[in-house]
Amino acid sequence: MKPTFSFIVPVFNEEETLEEAYRRLSAILASLDGEGQIILVDDGSRDRSLEMMRDLHRRDPRICYISLARNFGHQIAVTAGLRFAQGDAVIVLDADLQDPPELIPKMIEQWRAGYHVVYAQRTARQSEGPTKKLFAYLFYRVLRLLTDVDIPSDTGDFCLMDRKVVDVLNALPERGRYLRGLRAWIGFRQTAVPFEREPRFAGEVKYTFRKSFGLAVNGIVSFSRVPLRLATYLGLLVGCCALGMVVVVIYWRLFHPALPLIGYTIITAAIFFLAAVQLFCLGILGEYLGRVYEEVKGRPLFTLKEIAGIEGHAAKTASPPPFMRPASSQEIQPASNPER
Repeated sequence: MKPTFSFIVPVFNEEETLEEAYRRLSAILASLDGEGQIILVDDGSRDRSLEMMRDLHRRDPRICYISLARNFGHQIAVTAGLRFAQGDAVIVLDADLQDPPELIPKMIEQWRAGYHVVYAQRTARQSEGPTKKLFAYLFYRVLRLLTDVDIPSDTGDFCLMDRKVVDVLNALPERGRYLRGLRAWIGFRQTAVPFEREPRFAGEVKYTFRKSFGLAVNGIVSFSRVPLRLATYLGLLVGCCALGMVVVVIYWRLFHPALPLIGYTIITAAIFFLAAVQLFCLGILGEYLGRVYEEVKGRPLFTLKEIAGIEGHAAKTASPPPFMRPASSQEIQPASNPER
C-alpha cells in the first residue's frame, strides 16, 4: 500500500542517536491516521549507523534505508531521500533530534488545512554559542536582502512538503542544491510552525562552522546575482577614488607646490587596496564559474551502495538515471528482503 507519510532522515555517524530517533518517530507514526514509511539515508557514515539501519529494517518493515557510496553532504542526502519517498506528505528532519519529531502532528494539521509546504521556524536555539547564533541571524537577513526569492528567516530543512512540491523538487536539474531556498522558489501555499530548537540528543555536532559557512555561500550564490554586481560597483568606486586622487594631486601641484606629499605610503596603500579589490572580485567570479563547471560536467548527484525496503517500481520512478542505482547485486550487502 502506498504510504500517506514519508519521513526522510539523513544520517552521518549517528549511532548514538539512531535508536532514540527511531523510537520517537515510530511513536509519532503510530499515532497518525495513515500508513507511513521512514527512509534513513546513510551519507557515508564511518561508524555503526549503517549496521543499525539494517537491524531496524529487519525489526520494522516501515523502515527503509539508502546507503550512499560516500559522503555527499547533507543537502544531497536529503535529495536522495526525496527521490525515493512515496508518501503524499514528505517530512524531512535530522537524526540528531534537534528537530523534534513531536512537532510533526502540528505540521500535518497545516497540511490538511490546505498548505503545500509547512516549515519549522526557530524561535530559539538552545545549546548554541553566541557566535553561531549571530552568524545565523546575520546570514538569513543578508540572504533575504540579496535575493528576489522570499526565503523565510531562521528556517532549516525541517519541513513537510506535499507530493506536488516533492515532484517539482525532484524535477529540478541543478546540482548546487540549497533545499530551503528551492523550497521557497517553487512557490505553492506555505506556512510556518514555530518551535525552539533543542540541543543534540547525543554525540558531537556534525555541521561544523566550516560546513555552515559553505552552505551559506551556496545559498547566496544559488539565488542571487548581487555579488557579481558588487564587483562592478567596487570597480566604479575604485575608479572614482583614483580620479579623486588625480584631482587632489593636480591641485597640490598647482596651488601648493611646496606641500610635502606623503609619497610612498600613499602609493603602497593604493597598490594593496587595488590588489585586494581585484582578488575579491576574482573570488566572486570564481564562485559562479565553479557552479557552471559543476553543472556542465553532468555527473550524478549521488551514487548508491545499498538500498532496502524501497519497492521496485518506486526505485525506478524516483531515481531516473540508472547510474544512481547500484551497479550490481554483488555491491549490495545482505539485508532482510532487499529490493533494488
